[in-house]
Amino acid sequence: MITIKNPREIEIMAEGGNILAKIIKELEKNVKPEITTKELDRLAESLILNSGGQCSFKGYRGTRGELEKPFPACLCTSVNEEIVHAIPSSRILKKGDIISLDLGIQWKGFHTDMAVTVPAGEIKPEVKRLIDVTRKSLEIGIEKIKPGNFIGDISKAIQKFVEGQGFNVVRELCGHGIGKKIHEEPEILNSVSLDKITVDRVSYAGAGRIELKEGMVLCIEPMVTAGDWHIKKSKDDFGFETEDGSLSCHFEHTVAVTREGYLILTILE
Repeated sequence: MITIKNPREIEIMAEGGNILAKIIKELEKNVKPEITTKELDRLAESLILNSGGQCSFKGYRGTRGELEKPFPACLCTSVNEEIVHAIPSSRILKKGDIISLDLGIQWKGFHTDMAVTVPAGEIKPEVKRLIDVTRKSLEIGIEKIKPGNFIGDISKAIQKFVEGQGFNVVRELCGHGIGKKIHEEPEILNSVSLDKITVDRVSYAGAGRIELKEGMVLCIEPMVTAGDWHIKKSKDDFGFETEDGSLSCHFEHTVAVTREGYLILTILE
């Protein structure tokens, strides 16, 4: 069931989202060669607890408790070919690596979720382009959010832009609704039911047919690969990575559907 949030609930989520955006900004400053992903996780947890919030991911067992083990960290730290949900560890970042910082915070009973991909030191121009295209695809997807549009309009816009730039969107992972639970309905795919976007008119399937309504709160999160879009489970049994070992990039915002269009909640005031 899709939950509709009232203005006060969205206000609370905006408060949490602003705190989350500040924490992400601080984490970005600390991404550099020689730091471990576990150190970034410790910093994230400290910043969340000092803010008065709680970690959304630590102890998470899935929407219906389907995970065999609870997620053991606050921060997801996915490096290079890792797409999402990689567990922080003793892995040391090297110059030229890219890392997705994916973090959720619970504030006054409501969750917000955000992700950015940042470089550790200097990166190659083609890697910077992957980051820029993924960030832009998030903006393009968000621009489709307004009452009367459909989930599929977001998905199509992201896929059309990304594939037009020569990259691929991950098909088997998606964005989601959010609120009192970190993962709520609906699912928000980054693609529609076509191998390639070749036409403007698409007959949406599944969640793509859901109409956007005021009060919905959605996590839009394009995951883009430099190579093929197929994925595999990581050895840690939590994360996912590209099957062909190509680089992956990930950006995410929590966004409310408003009467006029949209409001990004995970943004600095």
